[in-house]
Amino acid sequence: MTTAALDPRPPATVSAVMRHLPQQRPSDLGTSTSSPAVVQARDVSVFYGPFEAIKKVSLEVAQHSVVAFIGPSGCGKSTFLRAINRINDLIPGCRVTGNMRIGGHDIYSPDIDLPQLRRQVGMVFQKANPFPKSIYENITYGPRLQAVRRSELDALVEDSLTKAALWSEVKDQLHASAYSLSGGQQQRLCIARTLATKPAIILMDEPTSALDPIATAKVEDLIVGLKKHVTIVIVTHNMHQAARISDKTAFFYLGQLIEYDKTNTIFTNPSQKQTEDYVTGRFG
Repeated sequence: MTTAALDPRPPATVSAVMRHLPQQRPSDLGTSTSSPAVVQARDVSVFYGPFEAIKKVSLEVAQHSVVAFIGPSGCGKSTFLRAINRINDLIPGCRVTGNMRIGGHDIYSPDIDLPQLRRQVGMVFQKANPFPKSIYENITYGPRLQAVRRSELDALVEDSLTKAALWSEVKDQLHASAYSLSGGQQQRLCIARTLATKPAIILMDEPTSALDPIATAKVEDLIVGLKKHVTIVIVTHNMHQAARISDKTAFFYLGQLIEYDKTNTIFTNPSQKQTEDYVTGRFG
């Protein structure tokens, strides 16, 4: 099955599929009143040419939760993460089969507005990538493209930086270059820049791997606090980090989802021997 044939129903318009997501209340995003699933993957496979990097993965991510993807290098966890907002589309020869839904909507429908999708499913990368602009301009870049009124920008900057636990550190230097910040501050600035577009979900691909322990602790505290506002899916090689910050953990190995459960269960009583071997350090 190709991506164009994922949903047999007649194609919906872009506005019908995506336009309302920024205005949705969190309780409207899922399909269950008790634990709504914001992300629903069913038999998702990702191919790079003939190579099947992800093999029929199915899982759900509940709203206002933190989900960690763990596994050895090359196991497919980052590939699957990028499939959630279609960043893999930028890779020549990459294709996705199966069904990936956000808020009940098939995001691989040919009528999906990709820029709008990626505003709603933000991405924070392994290496901080602030724009070569001021702190203020980094935060307002996305909202300006969304035609947010100039009169609202100051409040939006303060709100985004506050949620990213950075406001108190930079409020007196908003027009300084983003490059003047430390590495940890730059990563939190990138998180604030993502928050400024009011996403429902933030994907994080090893966001602390290049940071020192103090900066890592600040980002981890930030992630735990942010789940009041957004859903977070994080790829990490640091199993201690996964145990500290996540509600559920998915263990990937050789492109397969081996086990997905509450984080405490994964680390104390996994059901699969491969999971036990990995979390106890027998391989990986």
